[in-house]
This record gives sequence, C-alpha cells and structure tokens, in this order.
Amino acid sequence: MMQKKGGLGRGLGSLIPTSSEKKPMGEAGGKPKPSGREIADIPIEDIVPNPEQPRESFSHEEMEELISSIKEHGILQPLIVSPKDDKYEIVAGERRWRASKAAEMRTVPAIVRTVKEQQKLELAVIENVQRQDLNPIEEARAYKKLADEFNLTQEQVAKKVGKSRPQVANFIRLLELPLEIQEAVASGEIPYTQARTLLALDSPRAQMKLFRKIVRGKMTVRDTEESVSTKKPKSKTVKDPNLSAREDDLRSALGTKVEIKKHADGGQIIIEYYSEEELDGIIKKLS
Repeated sequence: MMQKKGGLGRGLGSLIPTSSEKKPMGEAGGKPKPSGREIADIPIEDIVPNPEQPRESFSHEEMEELISSIKEHGILQPLIVSPKDDKYEIVAGERRWRASKAAEMRTVPAIVRTVKEQQKLELAVIENVQRQDLNPIEEARAYKKLADEFNLTQEQVAKKVGKSRPQVANFIRLLELPLEIQEAVASGEIPYTQARTLLALDSPRAQMKLFRKIVRGKMTVRDTEESVSTKKPKSKTVKDPNLSAREDDLRSALGTKVEIKKHADGGQIIIEYYSEEELDGIIKKLS
C-alpha cells in the first residue's frame, strides 16, 4: 500500500481534530482533559518522551532546520500526547518536542488522548515510517517489537503500518545479519537493498566476507547480486531476496501469481491469469 510522504497513518489521522481551534490550559492552571478534539497549549516541562519511540537517532542538520522553523513560525502541527501519572507522554511528535525545547518554547500545542500501550507504539511507528524518519534497522526493530510484544503476525503488522507483508518480512530479516552489517545499514554506509542481498548467503562468515568487499571496493547492488549468485551452492536453487521481494510486491499489486526470470542483461516478468475476467482486471490495474 503506497502512502504519501509526510501523510498520516490510518490510526494517526483519526487522532487529529478537524478544527484548529486551540483550548487554553483552563482556569487556575487546570490541566486539559483527554478529548481528542481540541488543541491545548501545554507547558513543555509537563511532557515526557515515549519509551516506545522506535527512532533512536535524530539528524543534527534536520533538527537545526526544525528549530529555526519553530522559532520563526511556531509549531504548525500539534503533538499528540496521552496522560501519564502527573505528566503527558508523547504519542506522536517527539522530534517537534525536542526542537521546541531547544528553541526555548514555554508551551507546545498538543491534542490530549487516552491511548493504550500498543497504540502508542503503533502510532509512533506509523508517524516515523511515513515521514521516512527511521533508518532501515530502526524500522526493522519497530516491526519486530510490534509483532513480539503484542503477539501480532507479520500480516497484521503490515496492515497497521500500511505496508505489504513481504516488505515487513524483508525489513525484519535484516536483524538476522551480523551486528556490524546492521550498524552499517543504520548509518547509511551501505544501502538497504545491498544488505538484503547478503541474506541469500548461508552463513554470517560469508556475509561478513562479502560485506567487507562492499565497504572496501564500493560494489554496486548489481555487483553484489552477481557475487552472491556465484557463491550459492549449485545443488540448491536460492532466489535472490531482492528479486523475491519484487515478485511479492507485484503479486500484492496485481492479485495473482507473478514470476520474474532474470538474465544477464534483462529478463522476463511472467503474470498468470485464470479467466478472461481476471485478465481484464490485471490489464486495468496495469493501465
């Protein structure tokens, strides 16, 4: 399922009120109650970060840009917070909260909602993924945490975050790679697609050996795929995970079996159909 960059998740959108009217803190400094409809100005010291926040690193350059923007224009999109003891815990908007603190804001606009623990993690993942704020390893850990802590299948996780099941599965599989490779993916030293190709190798030792060649020799994704292909045991047919992921994406989009056959300089895409009506439906989707 394609999502627009910066768009709100299905769960997140329901927490944003249609009215932009702000509600004052109340008489005698009373705290705003959960309503999910009104925006309140809440003292910044009354807000605490969400321990379920999947994002572990915040770009210094991006934060500086956001701080400057907040100083100039204020916060254009309210945070979403949930009552937690005598404070408010961030459900969505930690980056805006951090930047507001750095900009020495006294209050921040926020919507107060009572949110369950599972929803906090779901909404934090949705916001970060759709804003492309997570690196691939953070995204993988977030999906795995959703699945493990709340006993969800990968299919259920995929529906909650607006991704296909193969996409979620491919991210989670990155956590099977040696830690050094995971760190390289998280820092951007090697791209996600190149790391995913290494999963086709049958041992961490083989993965590390090729990884070091990638780092030293600046191998392209295609070079890596070809190298992995030559290292596969001839007695086994192991499809390149990048190719499998593309097949899965096409199957999800077209609703039928799809096979990609790769040759030296190109390949074939084989799309199966089982009735004239199904063929017409596939053609309509493609056009």
